[in-house]
Amino acid sequence: MVTRPFMPITHAPGVLIPEEPQQFDIAGDSPPIQLGDWTLTPLASYIVKARVLATKRYRSDPTSDIAPRDLLLGWGPMSDSAVVNTIAFRQNNRFGFWTFGSGCPLPESEISRHAANTHLIPANESVRRRIDSLKVGSLVRLRGQLVEARHADGGSPWKSSLSRTDCGDGACEIIYVESVLEL
Repeated sequence: MVTRPFMPITHAPGVLIPEEPQQFDIAGDSPPIQLGDWTLTPLASYIVKARVLATKRYRSDPTSDIAPRDLLLGWGPMSDSAVVNTIAFRQNNRFGFWTFGSGCPLPESEISRHAANTHLIPANESVRRRIDSLKVGSLVRLRGQLVEARHADGGSPWKSSLSRTDCGDGACEIIYVESVLEL
């Protein structure tokens, strides 16, 4: 049998991930995390179980040294093949996009509420390899911290959204990923 490591994983219709992402306040002052020329300030603890809707590797943008991969994630109705198969997903320039026609059973507001483009900062090499192995259709649990990242050059901070209902510029989650589990 020939294996195809980059082929999407398919699922039968039905909600696969009913849980909403979990976000918790950080108790007290959490120390910053230093990654090379970057300082990460933890904003909240975060756990998300989701279906991978799209994945994109970045190699040459200003943040690719700490966040080499983005995942477009979906939960609730956005984990259901009956919905997902009616939408085309893509990622470009650190944004996640979707296109849907009249056959999509969800209004755009529900798609936005149950999907997020996430910038992943792996905590170590093992986590990086796990992230890199994920495919479209993977069911995954990511645990870590939503962060604000600042480069030593003093440029503008790169700050995670703390809401699941926002959209557009600044709405992406930036996760310092401490563990990855395929479900």
